[in-house]
Amino acid sequence: MKKNGKYRFSIVIPSYNEENFLSSCLTSLKNQDFKDNFEIIVVDNNSTDNTYLIANRMGVKVISETQPGVCFARQAGSEVAQGEIIISTDADTIFKKNWLSNIDKTFKKDPNIIAVSGPCRYIDGPWWGKSYTYFLFTANYLYSLLFKHPFYISATNVAFYKSYFEGYDLTSMQGGDELHILNNLKKHGKIKFLYNNPSLTSGRRLKQGLTYNFFVTFLFYYLGAYYLNKLFKRQLIGAAPSFRLNRPKTVNPRFSLGLTTIIVTIAIVATAISPVRNFISDNIKETKLRIDAIVRSIS
Repeated sequence: MKKNGKYRFSIVIPSYNEENFLSSCLTSLKNQDFKDNFEIIVVDNNSTDNTYLIANRMGVKVISETQPGVCFARQAGSEVAQGEIIISTDADTIFKKNWLSNIDKTFKKDPNIIAVSGPCRYIDGPWWGKSYTYFLFTANYLYSLLFKHPFYISATNVAFYKSYFEGYDLTSMQGGDELHILNNLKKHGKIKFLYNNPSLTSGRRLKQGLTYNFFVTFLFYYLGAYYLNKLFKRQLIGAAPSFRLNRPKTVNPRFSLGLTTIIVTIAIVATAISPVRNFISDNIKETKLRIDAIVRSIS
């Protein structure tokens, strides 16, 4: 694809009260072995700590987005990005030195690739979190070999040509920067999944426990909120509580698990069963067509 940006990459980092992680993230990006030019955009999303000062001191582009929510922050950063390729990641994440170079080489290998994603691995947190990401992204990689795109992309580790960017789903706080983007991108071309090019991120949310993360974070705030908000085209369920080392007293992540379970069950049954059923059905049909084509070619 013809180069049409001032930079090769624009790395967009949404940040809300990330003073404990941001400097490590930016340092790991500045230490990349990638030789071409790229920009780093930190989007300050109403931080009340030193996030803005740290980003400004480290010489990266800093913009403000007053509308709370990670999708609003990613959207604001993507709109001002001057790079040919936008990369989405998070402030509590660090990278190996060849992370950018691996992404660049993958795009250059095949002009039909319009996006490159990779796994997210937790650098701390409970054992089950590390096991979960291993099985999730191994399955994701195998799926991508068959269908030319993964079934999931992590917003901590995805790069895409800006020319194919249709915007984030601003009705969703979680899922809008992953499920929505994936569905849009795969209409335009191949999405390559680099299994050995991970982002290394904090497991701070996992410290709330397996039950909280499955029922509240995943079922309620991720799947439930994504499908309900998409169905009603407005934000019925907002963002999940933020977990920071110095969390404001106004944020209370404690839930009555019984109430949450009831809400989640209603939300998932009402909105997610049909999309999931259609997703599985469509992929079964696609798999059958691929197998039939292979059989015909052999015979």
